[in-house]
Amino acid sequence: MLDLLPDLCDEHADKVKVLDPIFRDFGASPLFWGQAVTVRCYEDNSRVRELVAQPGTGKVLVVDGGGLLRCALMGDMLAEKALENGWEGIVIHGAIRDAGTLGGLSLGIKALAACPVRSEKRGEGVVDVPVTFAGVTIQPGDYVYSDLNGVLISREPLSHPQL
Repeated sequence: MLDLLPDLCDEHADKVKVLDPIFRDFGASPLFWGQAVTVRCYEDNSRVRELVAQPGTGKVLVVDGGGLLRCALMGDMLAEKALENGWEGIVIHGAIRDAGTLGGLSLGIKALAACPVRSEKRGEGVVDVPVTFAGVTIQPGDYVYSDLNGVLISREPLSHPQL
């Protein structure tokens, strides 16, 4: 079912917040959901690299890159590592690179844009903090749902026959 979010919005209107429709789909699996693991990092993907190397089953990586588009916070190598470790999907408030390769991976990836420039590796960034972008604050452990219609957030898991 590719149109999950409209049903979730109708059935759980009082429990969901919808991110502003600013994201593009870059992965081959636009339908994904799981608990948020948050990271705030600006032009340094060191923490993203650390997180995708960990088990991600049932989790969605939510990256607040400040909306900066001067460099990519994820490319093919990190996306492949996320896929290997079972991550359900990734939402990046920033850029990705290797867009052609990412489009062939069975992973949900939403980001603002593609940029061919790689990020710095300074070991900066903070994990498991509230992040705010696209009109919504996302807490670590919130539930993230994504499809071709966008991204929504809920504090608790939502029920639906397709979940």
